Amino acid sequence: MRFAICSIAAVLICACSAKSSVESDMKSDATDASSRADAMAEIMVPTTSVKVTVLLDGEPGAGITVSQGGREDRWTTAEDGTVTVDIDRTVEGDMAIIASYPEARIEAEFVWEDTTEVTIKLERFDLNDNESYLFQNPGMPGHSPTSAQCGHCHHTIADDFFNSQHPWTTSSPTLQDLYAGTASHFDSEASCDDAGGAWLIGIQPGTLEEVHRCYLGAGVLPALNEQCEDGTACDSKATSFGPCANCHAPGIDGKLGGRNLLDATGYSYERGVHCDVCHHVESIDDDAPAGVAGRLKILRPSDPSTTPSFGQWRPLLFGPHDDIPNPFMGIVQRLVYQESRFCGGCHQMDQPVLLPGEEIDKLRWPSGSLPIHSTFAEWQASGMSVTCQGCHMPHDQDVANTADLQLFPTTVGVAGGWYRPIPSVRRHIWYGPRSEDSPLHPGAAGLEIETELVAGVFNVSVTTKNKAVGHALPSGEPMRNLVLLVEARCAGEILTPVGGDVVPDFGGYLDARTAQEDWSVWPGASAGDKIRVISRTGQYHDYAGIGPFGDGTFKPEEKGLPVEQFVGEVTVLSVDGDSVTLDAELPAGDVAYRVQPANLPAHGDPVVGTAGAPGFGFARVLTGAKGDRMVPHFMAIDVASDNRLMTGVGWQSNHQFAATCDQPTARAVLSYRRFAVHVARQKGWEQTESLLADETN
Repeated sequence: MRFAICSIAAVLICACSAKSSVESDMKSDATDASSRADAMAEIMVPTTSVKVTVLLDGEPGAGITVSQGGREDRWTTAEDGTVTVDIDRTVEGDMAIIASYPEARIEAEFVWEDTTEVTIKLERFDLNDNESYLFQNPGMPGHSPTSAQCGHCHHTIADDFFNSQHPWTTSSPTLQDLYAGTASHFDSEASCDDAGGAWLIGIQPGTLEEVHRCYLGAGVLPALNEQCEDGTACDSKATSFGPCANCHAPGIDGKLGGRNLLDATGYSYERGVHCDVCHHVESIDDDAPAGVAGRLKILRPSDPSTTPSFGQWRPLLFGPHDDIPNPFMGIVQRLVYQESRFCGGCHQMDQPVLLPGEEIDKLRWPSGSLPIHSTFAEWQASGMSVTCQGCHMPHDQDVANTADLQLFPTTVGVAGGWYRPIPSVRRHIWYGPRSEDSPLHPGAAGLEIETELVAGVFNVSVTTKNKAVGHALPSGEPMRNLVLLVEARCAGEILTPVGGDVVPDFGGYLDARTAQEDWSVWPGASAGDKIRVISRTGQYHDYAGIGPFGDGTFKPEEKGLPVEQFVGEVTVLSVDGDSVTLDAELPAGDVAYRVQPANLPAHGDPVVGTAGAPGFGFARVLTGAKGDRMVPHFMAIDVASDNRLMTGVGWQSNHQFAATCDQPTARAVLSYRRFAVHVARQKGWEQTESLLADETN
């Protein structure tokens, strides 16, 4: 006996609707479906063999995977499209035989008491991406009332998704600020003027409405569009949009690739990288640019619907499993969902110089592009066998399958899938540095301190190590950086540093002066500010980074990390105009930084400038056309240095303090920062210290 696809769909809709507490008629249908399943179980016999014939577009299909729902055994059809399957009648739920082939939707046939032969008909799907398809609503936790929303059936997955960062990839205020050149923190004309911005009419993200916005600092649109004059918003004038939306707003309906991020409205804005986008990825093109219309080969369905319940198009989705015959899903197996390559679809991006009129240094970068995001390449270089999914999508110990059979056991079978061995289902949480419940891997980094007291000088050596991360630390957005700060004390009193390694300029400062400038003049200085002086030895650190920064291509000086040493620090006592009075004479050096006074930070403290302080730093430093450092990547024309810590790699920094006791102690803290300090300060973004490690000798 064979059920037509519309009949299976009807059973599916009834069963799935049992999950809704607001539709009583659907509850009734679900009860009927459960009764039919119970009646079916009563007439089953223990074991039978069934001859299965699989047709592909009407012809015998060879090499097609066949399974029984609820079992791990797999069979493969012969040249004539047939295979004999031993049916295990003890499996809970529907007795069904499933056929899976890479070019066709997974299909199934029910097996009854007297069934000895079944024929499963597969049809190849249309390989043309359908621009008329509208991406679907993933729903919201606690409010996904219909099966048109992913969260209606996939409760725990939807809950995880909404607790991850993927829903916010488009609506993130920091992203939108960097795109349009705005500073959304300054939400009034007065605050914008005070910050040095321009209060102009622009486009409100997510709405397409014209509103006043504060324009301040760098932005993709003003940087890439020369027709945008100073003093005017570029939102409506831009014609060049860069690749931002390809990964940050991949669900904009219509044409994929090269879209204006401000075109994102509705689900594409509110849900970011959501279910219906990721599960329309048919394959990964490793040689294409990052994102949709590039490395992520999106295939939206274009086969006409076979039943009104499906809508205009017959469903087509892709995923890691070969035993999901639910016609409402239209699943096709793609094993790439279990591979790090899938994540590399966005988390690996090389970029040409985007600024009009600027060119890349071909001698330094013969490929013609800069390494901007290289997380996937870093993972490859790590040699780790654990995939990206293995860390960022851990197995869920509490769910029976992706459709939550532990909550809805009446749907076991074609509608709700079958029980899987626990744990089999991966959480869709994507733990990372911005996750609320697991922001940082507790063993990601380690600090080791060694000390020695010689002739009144307390020598402190700190080894900072990437202990447990399968890519560079930090990774991803190149403005992310790590700052190591080192302090020494005697009986609780902070000791004066007298030499050693320091935090580079990206640690942040209020102002900086070179030796050729007047160090008695500091516009904007306040009493209590500190002025730190460092020297440059003329040597460069040689470190083991990623790509040319670690494979021998670059010499130490080409790796761009100068050896800098602490010289001294003084305090501003008073200010007269731009001139300052100091508590001691400034020592000679190569660079002086004006900073706010601060002790070692605690987790959650606001970030303050720490450039020149005893310590070190780890970052990918992008430089702009005017030599400015730690610029947003769309402004970059070069990567000056990249000493981020590779997997298993440690770095030793050395520091000296004037000891005032026989048993001084040393403490070191390692903090993760999301943004370059000067960019966050200009845009008004709140930034706090996230401590990765804190050690005392």
